[in-house]
Amino acid sequence: MVQRILMIEDDQRLADMVVTYLSAHGYDVAHAASAQQGLALLRAGGVALVLLDLMLPDADGLDLCRRIRAMEPPFQATPIVMLTAKGDPFDRVVGLELGADDYLPKPFEPRELLARLRAVLRRPPMKLGVIAQAPLRFGRLEIDPAARSVCIDGTVRTITAYQFDLLLALAERSGRVLSREQLIDAVKGAALEPFDRSIDVHIGRLRAAIEDDPKQPRRILTVRGAGYLFAKVQDA
Repeated sequence: MVQRILMIEDDQRLADMVVTYLSAHGYDVAHAASAQQGLALLRAGGVALVLLDLMLPDADGLDLCRRIRAMEPPFQATPIVMLTAKGDPFDRVVGLELGADDYLPKPFEPRELLARLRAVLRRPPMKLGVIAQAPLRFGRLEIDPAARSVCIDGTVRTITAYQFDLLLALAERSGRVLSREQLIDAVKGAALEPFDRSIDVHIGRLRAAIEDDPKQPRRILTVRGAGYLFAKVQDA
C-alpha cells in the first residue's frame, strides 16, 4: 500500500522538489502551505507521516507539533519529522521534547530525507496467523503491543510512535542494560550520528509520561556510562 506523506511547508520551491522526489520513490505526498491547511489534511485521514517546517506563516512549527500530539487518537501518534533552516541544537532538542520523531536541518540531501523517512516509518510487519502479543504488565504500568497503547492505572499516556517502540524494546528486555546503539538498532531507527543524544531526549519524554516523578525514575533507570535499564520489578 502506498504511504501518504503530509508536508507542511511554506517554501513552494522546496515543497515541489520534495513532492517530486518522494513521489518518484513510491510515496503519495500532500502539501500544505500553512498550519491550518496542514491540520485539515491530517484530520482527513490516511497520513502515515508529517514533514513539518519549523517556521510557518500562521503558526510556529514547535507549537503545531505540540497541537498534533494533543489531538485525539489516532492523529496524535502520527510520526513527525521536523524540517528547519535553524541549525541551533536547542531547536532540535525542543522539537524532540515536544514529540517529534526526527529532525532534519535545511539544506538537506533528498537521499538523507528519504532514508530518515523510511527509518521512522519502518515498523515490524504483522504476522498473519500468529496470536497477538499479550500486554506487558509491570505493577501499575501496562504496555499493549497490539493496541500500541501505554496505561498507568488504566489511564492512557500519550507518547509518539517512536517512543512506544523504544519503550517496548526496553520492556521486552527488562532487567538488561541497553546502550544507545542497541536501542536504536532494536527500534530500527536511523543510524546513530556522532554525539547524537536524541535517545536521551526520547527517554526523557517517556519518563515524563510514565514515571510518577521523572526526576527520580523508578521504571527507566540510567546506568551511568552504559545506557538504560527497564526495571523488571515495579511495585509502584
